[in-house]
Amino acid sequence: MTIPAAAWGWRPEDLAPLTGGLINTTYAVGAPPVAVLQRLHPVFGAAVNLDIEAVTAHVAARGMETPMLIRTRDGHAWITDEGGGVWRALTWVDGETVHRVPDPAWAEAGGALVGRFHRAVADLSHTYHFTRAGVHDTAAHLGKLRARVDAGGDAEAVELGREILGVPLPVLLEQPRRHVHGDLKISNLLFRRDPLRGVALVDLDTLALGSMAFELGDALRSWCNPHGEDAGHVHFELPIFAAAIAGVRAEADALITRDERLAIVTGLETVCIELAARFAVDVFDDSYFGWDPARFPSRRAHNLIRARGQLALGLQIAAARQDALDLVLAGT
Repeated sequence: MTIPAAAWGWRPEDLAPLTGGLINTTYAVGAPPVAVLQRLHPVFGAAVNLDIEAVTAHVAARGMETPMLIRTRDGHAWITDEGGGVWRALTWVDGETVHRVPDPAWAEAGGALVGRFHRAVADLSHTYHFTRAGVHDTAAHLGKLRARVDAGGDAEAVELGREILGVPLPVLLEQPRRHVHGDLKISNLLFRRDPLRGVALVDLDTLALGSMAFELGDALRSWCNPHGEDAGHVHFELPIFAAAIAGVRAEADALITRDERLAIVTGLETVCIELAARFAVDVFDDSYFGWDPARFPSRRAHNLIRARGQLALGLQIAAARQDALDLVLAGT
């Protein structure tokens, strides 16, 4: 693979690979870094770069730190290599990432960052050039699982699929469409210390119009289970949930409606079961999610653990539903 760094005026020796990302191939440019150069995963259309350029320019104008698109020397938002790969460059933002929430203070700092982002994009007018279809179409994901279960196959997978399909989901209230990040796992937030604060959102290919139910529900699904989705055991940490909600409300309380607050909790429950269904489908299909061969004998084995974990997490959240609702509605 030829890396087209010269399109931005950089040399191959200016690049250093960055590990830890799950989707795009990423290189730091310079030492200390001044930019990142990325080859996009084919799941993202090239026009997503126009969305990133528009949204980040808007939030930067409102005082937020953010990676921003760097056009090539010829003025292009991206270039395509000989293999059809799409490359783009973004400015570097200094910060630290974590893959699990260390304690509630980090959750509160992260929630405040998310709240600032939503306040910054509240007046954004932008029509998206690229969006991923059906990302949180819960009914469709459950329908796929039902089809696999009905077709039969591995007894363990069928039994797990029936358990997931048997979970009663809460009713999601009608939601306003807002500009969302779309993938607020904790590793997509940059932090700095002394004092601890969230400084920027990264991995911006999922920007879109969406609901707070799934924006914050999906975020808190990962933040509030510090053990991770494939540790073999899960626990819904209500203090982390409380801290994250406090951070969001400190920055964006006036923006979020009462129904949206309620929907954060039901969205959190729903997205756990939705993801359990998606992992379970891949137990049957064995084709989609990446897996860790150092820890699991097969993709199916990894996805069985993931699906069971998300199912267990969803059930724990359902059991703590009233406590979570009290937290999101406190003072309203």
